[in-house]
Amino acid sequence: MNTPNVAEGGQEPGLRFAALLDGKGGCMPMNWQEVSRWRPEHGVLWIHLERDHPNAQDWVRTRSGIDPVFADVVLAEESRPRVEAVEDSLLIVLRGISRIAAGQESDLGIGVDLVPIHLWVDWQRVISLRDSDHQLGALRDIRNAHAVGKGPTRPGALLVQIADKVVKDLEPILDGMDEEVDRLDDLLMHRDSESGVRAALSDLRRRATHLRRYLSPQRDALNRLQHEEPSWLTGRDKVHLREVADKIQRFIEYLDAIRDRATILHEDLSALISERIAKTSNRLGAMAALLLPPSLIAGLMGMNVGGIPGSDDPYGFWKTVLVMAFVSLCVLVVLKCKRWL
Repeated sequence: MNTPNVAEGGQEPGLRFAALLDGKGGCMPMNWQEVSRWRPEHGVLWIHLERDHPNAQDWVRTRSGIDPVFADVVLAEESRPRVEAVEDSLLIVLRGISRIAAGQESDLGIGVDLVPIHLWVDWQRVISLRDSDHQLGALRDIRNAHAVGKGPTRPGALLVQIADKVVKDLEPILDGMDEEVDRLDDLLMHRDSESGVRAALSDLRRRATHLRRYLSPQRDALNRLQHEEPSWLTGRDKVHLREVADKIQRFIEYLDAIRDRATILHEDLSALISERIAKTSNRLGAMAALLLPPSLIAGLMGMNVGGIPGSDDPYGFWKTVLVMAFVSLCVLVVLKCKRWL
């Protein structure tokens, strides 16, 4: 068989790609017409659709053979990770990393977003769906593996690889967040751009919370997969799914550590800002204390009434200035002794 270029997709409306697995790690690309002629005895079919495209929705509802009730669930916009067993089939919703256009920003920051992938898996078929404006690198990697004859050969093995790739793509995101915490820690230590550090810490905590909100149900969904009993899911597949679930658990703990570090840094920054405000207030209070005696003396000597001491003394002004300077110096010494300055 000639090596197909399965890495190319989106040649037909609603169909990102379709492939007939050859059982040896490779596959044969298919179009809409070939998909419509497919029968289970022909081999394992993997079809990847654009969930929000009318052609894909029509195929799932009328020609896929899926019960209409579950077809609507497969096509629903709900994106919370979940697993539902339907006789010998599984309905699965996972979340994966999607690359977005340069300059756009998502809840995970610039360049990436966390998007849903819907799966319907039975003994001879894997149907995956994602929105038309998303790109999932996890599926691209599996298709490239098929192109060189090293891809999964069974529905269970394909499901395991999809789950593993979806989780593995999260690792660089977490590493980047950890490096960002280190960078902010260094900035805070050198007290550089405190306002920028505060905004960056708030954004980092928000991203960590958002990511954890979807990883927790994804871990629960993969744990539930281990307890389902479809005929095509082998014991080896369940062991691999357990490893993927354990990896997600480590990622969740990693996220908790990142969020805790960001919280500690935020508290340190708040304490630093409070300390700076206290020092500023202390300086202003000391300045007011230094100026209070001269102001009092100047106010008394400036009253326009008879009997002001020194009114007839040609050196009265300078004597008053010396008195005010002496009193201010005494106040300064007292403040220094009490360590208020």
